[in-house]
Amino acid sequence: MQLPVDVKGLLDELTDINTARETSVSVSVYVDEAAPVELVAHVRNAFASSSPHVRMTVTYLDDAFVPHPTDDVAVIVAGANGRAGKSAEALRAVGVPAMVVTLNPGEVAAAAVEAGAEIPDGDIISPLREEVEVEIAFDSETAAALDERMGRWIVSVCRAKRLAFAIAFPFMRRPLAKDIIQVTSLENAGVGLIPFVPGADLPIMTLNQVKMVLQIAAAYGEEMCKDRIKELAFVLAGAYVSRGLVRRLVAAVPVLGFVFKTGVAYGTTTAVGYAVIEYFEGGKDATGVANVLERATEAGTKIAGAVQEKAAIVAPRLSEAFSE
Repeated sequence: MQLPVDVKGLLDELTDINTARETSVSVSVYVDEAAPVELVAHVRNAFASSSPHVRMTVTYLDDAFVPHPTDDVAVIVAGANGRAGKSAEALRAVGVPAMVVTLNPGEVAAAAVEAGAEIPDGDIISPLREEVEVEIAFDSETAAALDERMGRWIVSVCRAKRLAFAIAFPFMRRPLAKDIIQVTSLENAGVGLIPFVPGADLPIMTLNQVKMVLQIAAAYGEEMCKDRIKELAFVLAGAYVSRGLVRRLVAAVPVLGFVFKTGVAYGTTTAVGYAVIEYFEGGKDATGVANVLERATEAGTKIAGAVQEKAAIVAPRLSEAFSE
C-alpha cells in the first residue's frame, strides 16, 4: 500500500532538524540560595547538555545581579523571597524571557508583589496545579510534572528555536511533540468543516498527519531519512480508521456529517500522534504503537455504535429543525 503523498519530497523539504542541531541555544540558570536543594539539582540537570552549540551557565542570585541579554531564556530557581521577582523584572527589561521555577508558587508570587516586582502568572512554573499547605516530596512524579510544564513554557515563548531546545534537552521532547499534535489535530478538524467531494479531504488530512509524524521524529532527534517511511504506516492506519468511522457516523445521522468529520479528524489525528510518541519513547516498538491505534479504533467504534442506536430518534428531529 502506497501513501497518497510524496514522502521523498517531504523528507527533502523537512531539513529543519539539521539546521536545529547546529543552532546555538543560550540558557542561564539563576539560583536563589533559599531554593530547595533537590529542586536546584533537578533544574541544573535538566538543562545540562553535551552539545557544543549549547551555552548553559549557572549563577547564584545576589544584590549585584546582572542579566545576560543574549540569552534565549533564563530560568530562576526561586526561594520564597522577593529576589526572584526583581531578577525576572530585570531580565524582561533586556528582552530575555524569564521562567521562575518553584515548589511554592503562592509564596513566591506574594513575595514578588511585596518587593514591587510582580511576576506574570504564566512565568511561574511549579509541578503543582494548585498551591498546597504541606511540603511535598520531590519524587519522580513531581519531577516529571515539572519537566512537562517547563517544556510547555519554552515551546510557547521560544517557538523559533523550540526544535533546537528539544534536540539539546531531552525533557523538551514530549511537550514539543504534544504541541505539534495539538496544532495538527486542530488543522485536520478545520479540514473536516470544509465541504468536499466525498473522500477528497482524506489526502489533505493524511498529508497533515505525515508532516506531524516527521515533526515528532525531529523533536525526538531522529534523522530525516528513509527509516522514517516505515513509521508512516501508522498514518495510513489512522487515516483509514478515520474514513471508516466518518462513513458510519454520517450514514447514521447525515445532517450532522460535518460535525462527525470534524470530531473524528481531530480524534484520530491525536491518536496517531500519541501512538508515535509511544513508539519513540518505547524504544521504537511497533507493537506498542499498533496497540494504541487498536484502542483508538475500539473507542471510535463504540462511539459510532452509540450514535447509530440513537439515530432513529435524533435524525428526524434534526432534519425538521434544519428545514425550518
